[in-house]
Amino acid sequence: MMDIHQILKQLPHRYPFLLVDRVLELDKGKRIKALKNVTINEPFFTGHFPHRPVMPGVLMLEAMAQVAALLAFDMQGVTPDDKTVYYFAGIDGARFKRPVEPGDQLIMEVTLDRLKAGVFKFKGTTHVDGKMACEAELMCTMRSIA
Repeated sequence: MMDIHQILKQLPHRYPFLLVDRVLELDKGKRIKALKNVTINEPFFTGHFPHRPVMPGVLMLEAMAQVAALLAFDMQGVTPDDKTVYYFAGIDGARFKRPVEPGDQLIMEVTLDRLKAGVFKFKGTTHVDGKMACEAELMCTMRSIA
């Protein structure tokens, strides 16, 4: 559905903070499914933890938020520019079910729950090998900057 080149046109994030490699499915205005390949070369693994590398849970949440941004931009038919920023507005019910390690592939599914007063509310899950690794409700908003 969307390769890394198309993702780079939509998201302002760059290495080491771009956490989406490919969009697998996109149901306009409803849901999106994307993946992130987790490799030992990720910069956070050198300190989290050197003896047993584990992807920080907050980065799984960030990855889901980036996937949610792709859904929001597609839904509104916009390509963000230097004057548009997509912010986290809140996280509810975040739960981490299993560690994510180098070699894992995150499959993230995000569905739009509602859009009210410019605030998007999404439900997101992340799976590895068919097993849930993370789930949360994400709230995000787009803002213009000067």
